[in-house]
Amino acid sequence: MVMKLVVTSQGNHLNSPLDPRFGRAKFFIVVDTETGAFSAVDNTLNLNAAQGAGIQSAKRVVELGAQALITGHVGPKAFATLQAGGVKIYTGAAGTVAEAMEQFKTGKLAAAVSADVEGHWM
Repeated sequence: MVMKLVVTSQGNHLNSPLDPRFGRAKFFIVVDTETGAFSAVDNTLNLNAAQGAGIQSAKRVVELGAQALITGHVGPKAFATLQAGGVKIYTGAAGTVAEAMEQFKTGKLAAAVSADVEGHWM
């Protein structure tokens, strides 16, 4: 299935470590699964937000046109915002962005049915 996938990242390329924090991830790596083309979207504004980082990051991912998100953890407000935007959420990923994408492609990540951390998780 061809899709636009977003992976939370600590850097701006596929070999960067996955960022386990969704709302305060440093970058979102946007990947076209058909072509393999990717771009890095800076999330510094939300990384440094006093509050609301998860919701604002979720809105950004929806605006980017993502159909799926791969990350470590997602809080309840971000989860609800992503779900409302039609984004499937895959949590529990680890390693680099490329490794997380491989975990996704091989079915090692299951779609989340709820948030896996409380709000304001650091």
